[in-house]
Amino acid sequence: MFRRLRIGILLFILATVAVGAWRSGAQATDWKNSLHVTLYPIAADDSPLTRQAVARARVDDFAPIGEWLQDEVRRHGSPLLQPLALNLAPPVDALPPAFPAGGSSLEIGWWSLHLRWWAWRHDAAPGPRPQIRLFVLYHDPALTPHLDHSLGLRKGMIGVIKVFADRNERQRNLVVIAHELLHTLGASDKYDLRTNQPLYPDGYAEPERQPRHPQRFAEIMAGRIALGEDRAEIPEHLGKALIGPATASEIGLTPLR
Repeated sequence: MFRRLRIGILLFILATVAVGAWRSGAQATDWKNSLHVTLYPIAADDSPLTRQAVARARVDDFAPIGEWLQDEVRRHGSPLLQPLALNLAPPVDALPPAFPAGGSSLEIGWWSLHLRWWAWRHDAAPGPRPQIRLFVLYHDPALTPHLDHSLGLRKGMIGVIKVFADRNERQRNLVVIAHELLHTLGASDKYDLRTNQPLYPDGYAEPERQPRHPQRFAEIMAGRIALGEDRAEIPEHLGKALIGPATASEIGLTPLR
């Protein structure tokens, strides 16, 4: 009897969490109210450059993401004036659990649960409880010239985002953060995982453009501007990125096609 009761309680808790997560996701993509997003700066190494970048981070540094998303939301027909309400937490002096690259589904599932537990433990941000939490890991490019993939999870609405501490990379960093932010809202990647080349048509910001190449903008979830069939470049700033039709459908800006 006790065992059945314990199983029933666990099932009830799991169902409650699942329903809560579904409601949070549905509310986040109805585009009726501002999304509360908190960013958590983290020094991923001991470089003075990295420590300085984390210490100097200000919420205004990330304001272009909100401005860009507002322009895109309006372009897709929503009247919402402020899609994002951004907040910046104090620096987090701990690293999130590493993603188990090449791991099994069970290992990845366990990592996801561990990440959400870790995020809860390190959430000391002031202000309203965020709907989306983005942990931004700064790296010194002299120590880490090539960054691993960042991650944005719809379950839990958490992002683990790897960026460079170099000031010259600030605008490109915002492109990466915006990309992972949209992952937490349900957007999928739209590039070839082997070549990083944007996939046609969904990975093109203007798929009906003639001639097709070169594209003028990057589709944000492709992450690159398609200049040719096998040539693409990373946009220098968010002004060169758009939310394409497929991504707009995925995050609730337009009806599903």
